[in-house]
Amino acid sequence: MSSIIPSKAFLTKGKGQHKEKLASFEHALRAGGIAPFNLVKISSIFPPHCELISKEEGLKHLHPGQIVFLVMSECATDEAHRIISASVGLAIPNEPRHYGYLSEHHTFGQDEREAGHYAEDLAADMLATTLGVNFDISQIWNEEKNVYRISDKLTVKTRNITQIASGKKGLWTTAFAAAVLIP
Repeated sequence: MSSIIPSKAFLTKGKGQHKEKLASFEHALRAGGIAPFNLVKISSIFPPHCELISKEEGLKHLHPGQIVFLVMSECATDEAHRIISASVGLAIPNEPRHYGYLSEHHTFGQDEREAGHYAEDLAADMLATTLGVNFDISQIWNEEKNVYRISDKLTVKTRNITQIASGKKGLWTTAFAAAVLIP
């Protein structure tokens, strides 16, 4: 049996509104450019040697109906004016031979910056703990270099993609963010 190890990945996000919850989700996927694919949610490992590319470049590698693996966060509401956010955080080690981590965070009431920062911290924390390093996240953040220092040799850069939306009376509102992995 051959293994599927993605070599490329891209980030995308979207929001949608409709009177039906499922249709709201579909509109969000359309906004993010990934509605024509069969989506399979996976857990949170960013493969070693995986290249992060633009959404536009990534979509060129996919075909309608294709099974696509992704790490996705989604949040929905039918409450007017309710702020929702969906965020995926990414922690990529400086050593390309080492895997990274993706985190999903969805919540109510956070703005884009808060949700994105939380998702990045979560991804860095989850990567570090899989390596057996337990720490206070504030102790490993290097403000000057804008990296997390997990060990003497391993530093991690983070980023996120976050979608926020506000609920509207009489409609379902959905926000999603995703990291799409391409074999």
